[in-house]
Amino acid sequence: MVNQALTTQTESELRVRYNDITRGVYFIGTTPPKTSTPLDEVEGIADRLVNRIKDLAIDGLIVYDIQDEVSRTKKPRPFPFKSTHDPRYYSSLLNKKTGRPIITYKSVVQSETEAFDEWLNEAWHEYQVRDIVLVGSPSAKNEVSLPLSTAYQTLAEHQNNFFTGGIMIAERHAKKGNEHARLIEKYQQGCNFFISQAIYDTQATIDILTRYAIECKQDGIKPQRILLTFSPCGSAKTLEFIEWLGVSVPEATSLRILNATNPLHESIKMCCNSLNQILDAVVEYDLPLGLNIESLTNRKEEIDGSILLYKLLRASMDSHLAKHEFRTLQRNTIAAQ
Repeated sequence: MVNQALTTQTESELRVRYNDITRGVYFIGTTPPKTSTPLDEVEGIADRLVNRIKDLAIDGLIVYDIQDEVSRTKKPRPFPFKSTHDPRYYSSLLNKKTGRPIITYKSVVQSETEAFDEWLNEAWHEYQVRDIVLVGSPSAKNEVSLPLSTAYQTLAEHQNNFFTGGIMIAERHAKKGNEHARLIEKYQQGCNFFISQAIYDTQATIDILTRYAIECKQDGIKPQRILLTFSPCGSAKTLEFIEWLGVSVPEATSLRILNATNPLHESIKMCCNSLNQILDAVVEYDLPLGLNIESLTNRKEEIDGSILLYKLLRASMDSHLAKHEFRTLQRNTIAAQ
């Protein structure tokens, strides 16, 4: 099942796909197993994940770099933090088992420039990582050894040609109103795509996407691909964790989920409605979009729910893209007359 050609490639497969705005790009997000998990069991966990997604037409997977993030909020963590195996190792394992590109997250908070450069060399040569997303400090209060801007500069000057992405946080835009400027700045620092936090506040996401699209047009900048992240919620504990992570959940949304006969199905329905509202709102802006579907817990019910959510949201996105292509064809036909 190992794709030997993929393990020796020198460039990112995703770079070409991301440039085609007529198609979506679709990912499943996951986390590496805990460090307490023996390596032979890690292999089995990867096999189970691959088996779950084998019938899904995905472009690849996303492997997160999990941090404690206690500095971000005074609220107690709903689920205890446990360190995980190196995301590069798990990315490499999934790459070999699926033959698909893997986007690997890297938290640079505790890194030094020299150590980060070494991490990049190992990622490229030992783990065949080609696509990465850099994550900065979860709190402005933290002492940061390697600022995100310096990490981007190090990456841009690196001898290996990584395909680099960043994070989009709609909640930050709702508070400060400048997330669109941060996205443009990150693009100028080398970011070619962005991945959102899990979306439960639809309007906040519409606001940042709209502002970003308009600012790009005014500045003559090509908008970069944005992957919209959705995660199902099947319990009060999961909802508490979602909010602890900094995701904005409007009160009405929270109440609908918690008071539903089946909270998981209600959250899936709300995620579908949310995506449709977002797509309708930004349809005129020619934003290249994609999807990232994740399960924030290891509960089987929510993992299965994330697979169902992927199928539903992908169908909506494909329909949106087809309609957009049709409208473009109509405009071009009228302009040619």
